[in-house]
Amino acid sequence: MELVMKMIAACFLIAGLAVAAGSAVVPSAAAQDADPAARSPSLETAPVVVDGRSLFRLRGVSAYSAEDRAREVTRRIESAAGDSRIAVEAIVVKALADRSDIRAGDMLIVSIFDVDAELEGIERPLLAEAVLQQVRESIERYRSDRSPGRLATDATYAVVATLVFALAIALFLVFVRSFNRFAAARHQKYIAPIEAKSSSIVRADQIWRVLHAVLGALWVLLAVILSYVYLDFVLGLFPWTRGFSARLSDLVNERLQTAGVAILEAVPDLILVLIVIVITRYVLKMTRLFFDAIKQGNLAIGRFLPEWADPTYRVVRLVVVAFAFVVAYPYLPGSGTAAFHGVSIFLGILLSLGSSSLISNAIAGHTLTYRRAFHVGDIVQVQDTLGEVTEVGLLVTRLRTPKNEAVVVPNSLILGNQLLNYSELARTHGIILHTTVGLGYEVPWRQAEEMLLMAARRTAGIAREPAPFVHQTTLGDFSVVYELNVYCRDAQAMIPLRSALHRNVLDVFNEYGVQIMTPSYENDPETAKTVPRDRWFAAPARPDDAGATPDSETAAKPG
Repeated sequence: MELVMKMIAACFLIAGLAVAAGSAVVPSAAAQDADPAARSPSLETAPVVVDGRSLFRLRGVSAYSAEDRAREVTRRIESAAGDSRIAVEAIVVKALADRSDIRAGDMLIVSIFDVDAELEGIERPLLAEAVLQQVRESIERYRSDRSPGRLATDATYAVVATLVFALAIALFLVFVRSFNRFAAARHQKYIAPIEAKSSSIVRADQIWRVLHAVLGALWVLLAVILSYVYLDFVLGLFPWTRGFSARLSDLVNERLQTAGVAILEAVPDLILVLIVIVITRYVLKMTRLFFDAIKQGNLAIGRFLPEWADPTYRVVRLVVVAFAFVVAYPYLPGSGTAAFHGVSIFLGILLSLGSSSLISNAIAGHTLTYRRAFHVGDIVQVQDTLGEVTEVGLLVTRLRTPKNEAVVVPNSLILGNQLLNYSELARTHGIILHTTVGLGYEVPWRQAEEMLLMAARRTAGIAREPAPFVHQTTLGDFSVVYELNVYCRDAQAMIPLRSALHRNVLDVFNEYGVQIMTPSYENDPETAKTVPRDRWFAAPARPDDAGATPDSETAAKPG
């Protein structure tokens, strides 16, 4: 169906071109009593065209153009041809001193002057006789082409040609469908080995899509050719449309000749562009192999890190491609035209207006890479977003939050704000987790610190070295604030370790009957806000719930 629509559209396109082109040769009347061509010679000429056939050319003058003179002569020839009372033999040449008039009785058809003869390079009488012969033949053809018998014959030919064209189109569509099915069934047999030999660099489905597009373009071209042959034949049958047919043929031949000349002239430049493309391709391949060797650790260059290989390759690739484009640009077909320059300026404006954030993010991405601010798998915080780095791209960095949310952060935002990397020092020195509790002044600080350290020792995953420690951060109006600090070697375990630490702090303080006053209080309650030991596993809690039991202090393992 798509091919049918394309063929129909091609037919309408050719017909439209034919009508538009033919309109330029349809003769129009110009009321002139005589030929004033002898007033002033001019090199301008125009053909006298009757029913699409060019008979001869006439010169014009500054006051009476060649086109106007040719149109008037055409009108007179058609007027004489349309008058059946005028016999062809009655059209003769009347030789005068300054011109030769071709007349049909009292009707002047055309006057031949010496300047017209100079144009042809022959004597005026000889030119007049030749023009007379052309006029007589054109009138005979004009009358013959419009005779009822000839029109009936031409109409029959047109109907037969239309039926043949319709049948050819139908057979063509059947052939196209059959060939496409045949090609689709056989392409795996011949194309699949190409993918295997290229190590999947060239995919079979990609090759098939290209071939399918080429076949589609070929079918459309054949449909256009069939349509052109049909229109040229049918339009050439009738005198009223014969001019359209002639103009259509001239238009197609003109375009084909122009295209052929342009292609031949562009071949050397295209060869040079192709050479630049091939060289650029191999340079990029060698560059890719070089940086792959660095990335895989097979090649070491000073303090150049393997993780810098990919971003550096992207920069080098951009520079190589830009240089190749600068070299090839002058040799691109049409690069010197105003249209090409206009498109280039338009694209440049779009790029300058819409790529400011794009360029800033790209620069920020490379800056972050070379600064080694973080790596994939690190736990970082940008503004209010905490998460694991899952991808470091050229423009954006992707994070996965503890709530399993995917967050896309522009690299320019990261570069312009403070970034916390919890993983960088956690691998070597350990990251410090802390929590605070507020206790009344009646609780001895030594007891308070020991209970906090006991809770830290009960928490599995806390590092033994360096040892946990406690700071007294605030001596408040109603309570003392203690800060428990522990070391963690795994930044991804921060949240579950802090939760486990809180559970153990609650257990230890409940075990020793010490009330936590956080955040603050103003009056002592009648009963202490603690949980007795016999209620630690009240329903629905189970003894094996997460968190250490009161007697599991020594069960904690070093982090």
